[in-house]
Amino acid sequence: MAATRTAHDSDGVMELLAGVPTGMLIGGTWLPSGDDRLIDVLDPATGALLAQVADGCVDDGLRAVTAASDALAAWSKTAPRARGEILRRAFELMTERTEDLARLIVLENGKALPDARGEIAYAAEFFRWFSEEAVRAVGDIQTAPSGANRILVLRQPIGVAVLVTPWNFPAAMATRKIGPALAAGCTVILKPASETPLTALAIGAILMEAGVPDGVVNIVPSKRSGAVVGAMLHDPRVRKISFTGSTEVGRRLLATASQAVVNASMELGGNAPFLVFDDADLQAAVDGAMIAKMRNCGEACTAANRLYVQAGIAPAFTAALTHRMNDLTSGPGLEPGVNVGPLVNEESRDKVAELVDDAIDKGATATTGGQTPDGTGWFYPPTVLTGVPDDALILREEIFGPVAPIVVFDTEDEAIAMANDTEYGLVAYLYTQDLARGLRVSEALESGMIGLNRALVSDPAAPFGGVKQSGLGREGGHDGLLEYLESKYIALTW
Repeated sequence: MAATRTAHDSDGVMELLAGVPTGMLIGGTWLPSGDDRLIDVLDPATGALLAQVADGCVDDGLRAVTAASDALAAWSKTAPRARGEILRRAFELMTERTEDLARLIVLENGKALPDARGEIAYAAEFFRWFSEEAVRAVGDIQTAPSGANRILVLRQPIGVAVLVTPWNFPAAMATRKIGPALAAGCTVILKPASETPLTALAIGAILMEAGVPDGVVNIVPSKRSGAVVGAMLHDPRVRKISFTGSTEVGRRLLATASQAVVNASMELGGNAPFLVFDDADLQAAVDGAMIAKMRNCGEACTAANRLYVQAGIAPAFTAALTHRMNDLTSGPGLEPGVNVGPLVNEESRDKVAELVDDAIDKGATATTGGQTPDGTGWFYPPTVLTGVPDDALILREEIFGPVAPIVVFDTEDEAIAMANDTEYGLVAYLYTQDLARGLRVSEALESGMIGLNRALVSDPAAPFGGVKQSGLGREGGHDGLLEYLESKYIALTW
C-alpha cells in the first residue's frame, strides 16, 4: 500500500520510511482499510506529516480475527521448539536492525535516539526470552490426596488474543505481548496506538521474515479503537485481551471483556513514588532519579511521578537534581547530543503544562524549567518543582512528562503513608543504605514492583505489573507465558 510521505529529506529518513509497510497485516497480506481511510502519522518535533497508514474499520478487525482463528489450530500444534526458533530469529533480526528501528521510533514518537536504541534492545529481549520459555509450558502430575486417582494438569494455549498497545514504547509494548502469546501457541491481532503505528508494522514485517506463518500475527492500526476492539471482543473466537494504557480506558475494556467473559490482562496507569532517605548515597539517588524520571522523557507508566525526600538530605538532593536537569539538551531526537525530545503530541504537552501551572499557582517553585517554550514541536523543558502542596494535581495524576515534583518528609511512616496515598500501585522506588529499612519499606509500599536502590525495574525475565488501579496480571518472566495458557485438569486412574 502506497502512502504520501512529506516530512524530512535528509539523513536517509525518506529511504527509511519508504521501507516500512503502511497497510494492515491480515492473514499474511498487507491490505488497505476496508473503507480506504488513512491515519496521519506526525513528527512530534515538527508537526510535519511522516506517513499515512491504513485506518482499520470494524470489518477489518473481524477479518483479522478470522485470519487468526484459521491459523490457530496449526500454530498451537507447532512444536514448542519450532515456535521458539522463530522468536529467536525475530530477536536476531531486530538486533541487526537496531539503528533503523530506533530512528523510526524517534520519528513517530519523538524520544531521543539514545532512548530509542535502549527501547529496541529491551524490546528484542522479549523475543529472546520467550523463545526460551516456549519449551517451558510445563504441566503437573500428582496423586490425589485420597489416593483414588492421579491429577494431571496440562497447559494449553488460550486461543486468539487481541493485543492493544500504547504509543510511549511502540516496540517494547508490542513484543512484550506478542512474544509470550506466540510462545504459548496463541495467534494474535495487534492494535497499535494510532500515534505510532509504523514501529508495529515494521515489527510485523520482521516476524514474517522470521518465519511466522500467515495469520498467526495480524496488525490492524485504527483511530476507531473503541469500535474495532469492542467488535473483536464480542466475537466468540477471541479468548484473550491484553491492554497497556490508561486506567480509564482499561476500565472500559474490562467492562466489555466481562460481557463476553474474555480473559483479560491489564497494565494500566501509575503514580510512582521515589523515596530518598537521609542515609541514602546522594550521588546514587540523584543518578537514579534522573533515570526513573527522565527515561523516555518521563512518558512512562514506571516514571518517578512524586519525589519524596527526607528533610536532612532534601537541600542537597534538590540542588543536585536541579543542576542535572538544567544540563539536559532538548531538541529533535535525531540531532546529535539531544537527550530530551518532544512529547508525543500537543495534547500531552498541554497537559504537562497545566499540571505545572496548577502546582505553581498553589505555591510550588520551579528551580529549573516550568514554562512552555516558543517554536515548533511539542517540547516541554526538564523541570524541578519544590514546595509542592498536597492539593496539587501533579501529585495525583500521571505527569507523563519531564517534570520532577519534590515533597519533603520527616519520618519513615510519613513517607510510606504519602507514597501509598494513591489509587495506583505499579512501581515504587526507594534509596537508603540501611538494608533493614529498605526491605521493611519495600514490604509496606503498595506496589507490584519495587526498585530498591535501583531506578530500572523492567526486565523481560521478571514479572511486570501492578496492584490496585494499576492493573491485572503480569507480563514478562514465566508469569508472562502463563497469561496465555489455560490449565486443563484430567482426573485419571491407572
